[in-house]
Amino acid sequence: MIMEGCQGKPQISIMEKKCPHCGHEIEIFSVDTEAVCENCGFVIYNDTLTCVQWCKYARQCFGDQAYESLMLAAKKRKQQLPA
Repeated sequence: MIMEGCQGKPQISIMEKKCPHCGHEIEIFSVDTEAVCENCGFVIYNDTLTCVQWCKYARQCFGDQAYESLMLAAKKRKQQLPA
């Protein structure tokens, strides 16, 4: 659960992305780290930057499991970026 005092609380929104594998529209919540294409099963990752990557209280706000998932998604995204 996100701490109530956090000034950077995200506004949860739904984003639509195209599956890079089949072109199907995929809906992903802004707080989700990944989503699976209902058409082909391809996994996409949320590449939106979050405070998890820079805030020293992120683990406390999101909890261990969500923090680790978000950091893993950020690492995967960074590896995909061109050098």
